[in-house]
Amino acid sequence: MEMWKGSIMNYRKLGNLIVSSVGLGCMGMSQSYGAPADKKEMCELIAAAVDMGITLFDTAEVYGTPDDPHDNEKLVGAALAPYRDKVILATKFGIHFDMSLLKENKSPVVPDARPEVIRASVDSSLQRLGTDYIDLYYQHRVDPKIPVEEVAGVMGDLIKEGKIRHWGISEATEEDIRRAHTVCPLTAVQNRYSMMARAYEALFPVLEKLNIGFVAFSPFANGVLTGAYDKNTAFEVGDMRANMPQFSAAAMEENGQLLALLRGLAEEKGATCGQIALAWMLCKKSYIVPIPGTCKRERLVENAGAADILLNAEEITGIDECLERIPMSAVFGVMRR
Repeated sequence: MEMWKGSIMNYRKLGNLIVSSVGLGCMGMSQSYGAPADKKEMCELIAAAVDMGITLFDTAEVYGTPDDPHDNEKLVGAALAPYRDKVILATKFGIHFDMSLLKENKSPVVPDARPEVIRASVDSSLQRLGTDYIDLYYQHRVDPKIPVEEVAGVMGDLIKEGKIRHWGISEATEEDIRRAHTVCPLTAVQNRYSMMARAYEALFPVLEKLNIGFVAFSPFANGVLTGAYDKNTAFEVGDMRANMPQFSAAAMEENGQLLALLRGLAEEKGATCGQIALAWMLCKKSYIVPIPGTCKRERLVENAGAADILLNAEEITGIDECLERIPMSAVFGVMRR
């Protein structure tokens, strides 16, 4: 694929924010997909993304390495420092990990949205990011012990203090969204969304009514929808995909029709499978912004190029009808339909 020449991105509204149609999820630069990437190379990659016109960069206080649990915020903050006034910097608060819970077959993700914890988190994130303000501050997971109205109240205070400019919620339900928005208007909801994970489409009516944007994380179902993997793929040590249900040999067989659909559309549009997976959601709703992650420059160019692929309403409907009827495997993070 040819390298870009200047900005190639187009833009859309995410609530009251204007962002690039495709953002960049930065988690994988530090964790979850094998050994952490080289920092110098990742700074160069982020700089390249800015040069291409990408403006939305996503991180979190808990994205890190065993040696530094906050590594990703430091990396992203340093890489974006020369471009701070040109980008939308998004980070998250509200969870920590307790790996001992795995012994009890429980999730190691522990929500904690106490106001004093939020205030400590935002100050620490500002310091690590090397900035005076956060453009978009997400509650990483809803805390069942703390009413979302209380969290929204803290967000309103942080906006007044100038520490954050907008806020959002990740993996939220309609009830969470409505209750939080009443206290302090939400700019974005960030949920898992892809051709293999469509449950949150039920939120679209309320998002439209309240003018809230939808940020789609894991838009490739952790890579399956790029078509780059098959039943013989072996992942390196530390790559969480080795244990994800959609990458088992049986699952890859089960997803054959889905991948065939993507390959057919890609050939028709002169695109890649991954670009079709992104274009499908970009063309479905004008307020959806996917944040695919990558550590490779050629993938960055490819993902950005999805913003130029047009699928009309009839094509989107046809794809959705196919997605309803073809078999799909279980996918990480999603209850099997």
